[in-house]
Amino acid sequence: MAEVLATMVVGPLVSMVKEKASSYLLDQYKVMEGMKEQHKLLKRKLPAILDVITDAEEQAAAKREGAKVWLEEVRKVAYQANDVLDEFKYEALRRKAKKEGHYKALGMDVIKLFPSHNRIVFRHKMANKLRMILKEIDVLIAEMNAFRFKFKPGPPEPTNYLRQRNSDIIDPTNIVSRSRDDEKKDVVDRLLAQASSPDLTVLPIVGMGGLGKTTLGQLIYNDPKIRKHFELWLWVCVSDNFDVDSLADRIVKENGCKTSGSSAPEKLQNAVSGCEASGSSAPETFQNAVSGCEASGSSALEKLQNAVSGKRYLLVLDDVWSRDEHKWERLKSYLQHGGRGSSLLITTRDFKVAQLMGTTEANNLKSLDEIYIKEIIETKAFGSKQVEQRPRELVEMVGNIVKRCSGSPLAATALGSVLRTKTSKQEWEGL
Repeated sequence: MAEVLATMVVGPLVSMVKEKASSYLLDQYKVMEGMKEQHKLLKRKLPAILDVITDAEEQAAAKREGAKVWLEEVRKVAYQANDVLDEFKYEALRRKAKKEGHYKALGMDVIKLFPSHNRIVFRHKMANKLRMILKEIDVLIAEMNAFRFKFKPGPPEPTNYLRQRNSDIIDPTNIVSRSRDDEKKDVVDRLLAQASSPDLTVLPIVGMGGLGKTTLGQLIYNDPKIRKHFELWLWVCVSDNFDVDSLADRIVKENGCKTSGSSAPEKLQNAVSGCEASGSSAPETFQNAVSGCEASGSSALEKLQNAVSGKRYLLVLDDVWSRDEHKWERLKSYLQHGGRGSSLLITTRDFKVAQLMGTTEANNLKSLDEIYIKEIIETKAFGSKQVEQRPRELVEMVGNIVKRCSGSPLAATALGSVLRTKTSKQEWEGL
């Protein structure tokens, strides 16, 4: 499946990412404030990769292994860039909804999709993610030049294409939501069934990139039963950085957690009392007291422990990659202080990560049924046109395109978006 996506869908996927990077929403609602240079670089470098995709795909089809591997890496980076740009887009939609006095858009409650609403925290978090994406793209461009892939232009896009679409007129999220309803119900029921468990439940959602793991996680996170059952809801996107201390700090800050504990004077008094009991001298007592005060409750992990202590909480760790068992056990030791029934929901592409972290059977996310893939493609390709207005010869070609997507909603979205710019049977066949 991965090879099919790498060699047949990577071009449309990169095109979709390029389009998202150019969305008017990003500038209008200033969600990339302080990242203008990185944004310019992203918009400049994506077309450079897109220019040689056709040549790379032809070489991959001719069994050149280096081209295949490069395309697979392009696909991975495109997925990551797509996720990052989606976060920017949803933040823009959140600001738009807030400005207009309502919070409904794209059929979902966008105010809840990403729990962090602190602009400073959001800017810091997203700047780091954008830097990582640009580093990956630099590597891809260096390899692209080493392989000497040649420029092969595709058919030109209409000059007013981006303005016509507005990028958020149609979104496949509601289609994916309907298609994952049974899986959502299964995970919700399994989490609720652990209500009396004294141990921390860790339930992984596993699947390849583009299947909709994050979307499913959001549906579960915002389910009314989950909101009623848990006292505290936490969400953080992990990606490649599984530094335990910074991750704990982000969980606390991005979710606006309140941490309990003694005040500084109380900590100092307690530390002094402890030192007096040990028979230390006055200077030693004061020095030990200060040291103890600095160490006690000051670390990010201790703040996280205080935030969850005694509460039945749900923490979603989205897009986990790390297989470092020691890091996971260290984080877990501070998370185990929640109330009975506390749970972690993790999303990952790596089955070994799921095996390492999970305490219960993973939810292995299946490919989307073809009926939903077809709906996504037609929705993106034909827009708001009524069924009777859609060219019959193009509609008849959708079935073959569905098979190329291998059940991936992201691939369907990418292909559908590109097909929207093409109006003839010959153009569709050339994709």
